[in-house]
Amino acid sequence: MGLQENVKTDQVSQLEVRDAICLSKDEPLGNAIQSMREKNLGSVVVIDAERKPIGIFTESMLTELLSHGPIPLEDPIETHMSNRCPWVKTTDPIEEMLDALQLKNVRMLCVVDEDGKVAGVTGQRGLMEFIADHFPGQVMVQRVGQTPYLAEKEGA
Repeated sequence: MGLQENVKTDQVSQLEVRDAICLSKDEPLGNAIQSMREKNLGSVVVIDAERKPIGIFTESMLTELLSHGPIPLEDPIETHMSNRCPWVKTTDPIEEMLDALQLKNVRMLCVVDEDGKVAGVTGQRGLMEFIADHFPGQVMVQRVGQTPYLAEKEGA
């Protein structure tokens, strides 16, 4: 099968799904920011007692907060989160994930299991690695932070 068919039939669970940072709505904003830095992840999924997503706090929200002056680190994350938490199920086709990224204009989505509980996060990075797997001879994937290398020597 080709890439186009795989995007329609393969499930989101076949993408790289990273562990999500999950915090309750009462957690202080400072804890969310510290967790994002420690895990090098640009979002925190706010969950209820059943581990279902009820909101999200992202690095772009943090940037917006910073533009208004000092950040109230002791505020509960609930006061600064978005109640809109875009998500897809692990069993959804990758095509739905791609549509959700585009329609909701986000880089990352929450991934939930069949019970609606947070299973992780994925997004543009997971999608790019999926595409690279389909074209290993044409795409050279290099992890961020590694020393660059050339596929072929340059010059004479």
